[in-house]
Amino acid sequence: MYKIAAIGDRASVYGFAALGLDTYFVTAADEAKKLIRKLEDDGFAVIYITEQLAELIKDELARISEAPLPAIIPIPGVYGNTGMGMKAVNESVVKAVGSDIV
Repeated sequence: MYKIAAIGDRASVYGFAALGLDTYFVTAADEAKKLIRKLEDDGFAVIYITEQLAELIKDELARISEAPLPAIIPIPGVYGNTGMGMKAVNESVVKAVGSDIV
């Protein structure tokens, strides 16, 4: 069975534990990169990450995006939405459909 994790600052991801997700409170880029590699090795299928943290580790996320798993899903944190998540959805739609329909 695949596992799901949420990574980010405590205030943003704490509630995901109530849904049964593994939660990790991380704010530093180096720590986040190490954690994502560990989760990847441990067989996690989906990793939710706050947009603020994802912005700090774009290079690591680009590397992971080439593999089928884990799926990295940027989510807005309590400090606001950077638009990164919607941009990623839009890029996926363009790849799948061939044009921007969003």
